[in-house]
Amino acid sequence: MATDSEPGRRRRCCAQDTPDVPKVLDSRGDSDGPRRGSLCDRHCAAINNVQGDLGDMGCHLHRPRVPLAMSTPSCCQQHSEEVCESCVVKTTLTAENAVEANKLSNNYKFGFKKWKSHVTARPWEDRSEIVKELYSDLNVIRGSGGSTLTCGNVLYLLLFGWWLSLLYVLVAAVMFVTIMGAPYGWLCWDLAGYFLWPFGKVIQKVEVPKSHQVCEAGVGESSALLGGPTLCRWHPRCWLGTGYWHHASTAVWLCLGYPVLALAHGLVCVTAWLLIVLIPVAKLSARATSRVLLLPPERVLIRRLRMTEVPLEGEVILCCYRAANPYYYKYAVDGINVFAVNLLPLVLVTLVLGYVDSPNHLTGSAVKFTLALLSIMPLSYYIGMAIASISAQSNFAVGAVVNATFGSITELTFYITALIKGSREGNRCYAEVVKSALTGTLVGCVLFVPGLCMVIGGIRHQEQRFNSRSAGVSSALLFLSVGGVFAPTLFSKVYGKLVCGECHNVTQNPLGHYLCHNCHFDLMDNNGTLYYSHVQPLVYTVSILLPAAYLIGLFFTLKTHTHIYDIHISDCHMPGHHHSAVVHWSRWRALVILLLSTLCMSACADLATEHISPILTNSTISQYFIGVTVLAMVPELPEIVNGIQFALQNNLSLSIEIGNCIAVQVCMLQIPILVLFTIFYPTNFTLVFSDLHVYASMFSVVLMNYIFMDGKCDYFQGTVLVMVYFILLAVYFFAPSPSGC
Repeated sequence: MATDSEPGRRRRCCAQDTPDVPKVLDSRGDSDGPRRGSLCDRHCAAINNVQGDLGDMGCHLHRPRVPLAMSTPSCCQQHSEEVCESCVVKTTLTAENAVEANKLSNNYKFGFKKWKSHVTARPWEDRSEIVKELYSDLNVIRGSGGSTLTCGNVLYLLLFGWWLSLLYVLVAAVMFVTIMGAPYGWLCWDLAGYFLWPFGKVIQKVEVPKSHQVCEAGVGESSALLGGPTLCRWHPRCWLGTGYWHHASTAVWLCLGYPVLALAHGLVCVTAWLLIVLIPVAKLSARATSRVLLLPPERVLIRRLRMTEVPLEGEVILCCYRAANPYYYKYAVDGINVFAVNLLPLVLVTLVLGYVDSPNHLTGSAVKFTLALLSIMPLSYYIGMAIASISAQSNFAVGAVVNATFGSITELTFYITALIKGSREGNRCYAEVVKSALTGTLVGCVLFVPGLCMVIGGIRHQEQRFNSRSAGVSSALLFLSVGGVFAPTLFSKVYGKLVCGECHNVTQNPLGHYLCHNCHFDLMDNNGTLYYSHVQPLVYTVSILLPAAYLIGLFFTLKTHTHIYDIHISDCHMPGHHHSAVVHWSRWRALVILLLSTLCMSACADLATEHISPILTNSTISQYFIGVTVLAMVPELPEIVNGIQFALQNNLSLSIEIGNCIAVQVCMLQIPILVLFTIFYPTNFTLVFSDLHVYASMFSVVLMNYIFMDGKCDYFQGTVLVMVYFILLAVYFFAPSPSGC
């Protein structure tokens, strides 16, 4: 079933339809057709019976039903006791507008960045009740939702309520001491009780004609609807009315009381917002600072709700029932997920701390490296959303250029800055770390990303199916790319000269056994004849052929064989609903954000490479392990989150394509670009990998192709992929550091 953020899908088995009359296999074809016992017919009928939920808008796709006898022979009628391979699964997607439809279509295009979140604002009436509650203001009185004694409310009391209430009591005492601020003192006294436990209470803005008229209304009036006394009580709020005393009281409040409380509420607001699940508390504090504390005391009324069937008199400013909501991970600000919003200040802190405190007086290199690496995550998110927004609002050519140009900008920025630093320092470790990061990205996207998506998606869905034909295209390109990338390595193993740094005679016999360390194949023997005459031309040839193969794959999937994906976008709406596309980011805004994020990414990558040297030299962990884990997978976290979200929506095809596309781009785009970069800026980077990288990559690709053969999977197969990935990580963890590091 589709959820609030994912359009529905409908699948059907293919039939050899004529252009004039569309024909669909009847769901009873397994009992009426000539081959009623065929497994193929049962398979197609099962697919045909799946009634996809076309989104939350209640749209339905009406397809004409043609009797089986009138239809032309289907592909399923030509096979017996096997599922026909030519049945292409057709998928119909629904979108609210043309921009969203373009984004959904781009998700299924090879080489385009897959993006889960909406790039346009969803209509309010199409959202679920859970999401509507996230964006609602705290001024709506709802029916009784049960007891207010919940874990989230108790957490508010322990974190904020007690000291915030105590602060209000102290400010009230100060206001009473000033005499003129006594009306605000009574207000703070009332608010102290409110903020100690604000749940089930309401703050109103009432209309008071004149101070003396209010006092004549009496004392101690109560309401049958709401508990608590009315506003007018015998205290200075009644007899300090308008005129000089009123203005003096306001001046005292704005000088002594309001700044302290505003600062406290600001601290509560920031802390609660960063905790995400306590965002209602952040809204509560922000509304109290901007509305409640700036009102005259006589216009603020605090009451406890007893029953809410009858509307309250006066404007409701605050009404809170729950301090925590676990669904706030879905919350977005202008289309940006709340996690990315919260991590954005981390980027500013990283840049300021990294370039201002260059001598490391405030923090060490380890802290700066960690901050720079964490800052890459939100920047990757902004780059991904900017690419998706521009592609969805542009034609195919512009979208293809943007995806090809900025699709791998995150990884390439880090790799190039690391190679430049290693070349300047004459340190080969940086080139080895880059090779480890490239291999780690390849292995992680082939094993860990699809495996994790299978496990999480398989927990919700017992068995998940995906488009094996499209996955086969990516698998073929992976085989080709891995063979091409590691061809120079295999060539050097065959023709290179084995050189060892240190050897010991174990048997004390000149003809006995020797134990050697730091062995490698020397390509520079005889003044580098082997490398410059044979290996280097092979590297350049491979670097030309791999991007060419990538372009052929794009032409194959996007031009000549688009039926592999066969995605149909249905633009349907509820009767009476006419929604226009309200994009979160316009093309120019997305372009500016894309360029700024790329610039910040370059700065963070520079800081990461600047402060990684002490970690590489002083750490007891192998440099291989640092490269294949931290440096490889941290920039891919936004893509992993997208893959998990697709898997939870039972759309495993996109989850698999996310990992496959990244792996293919590593081999067919990123590595050739690095080779091209070394031509213009000589570095220590050569396309000769260690044996561990070769074996890990090849084994991962073979295992992935074996798992994806049948076009269906479950959580067990995903567990196998994840476990193999962790085994390879253990191998890298215990492996000795590369030679020269």
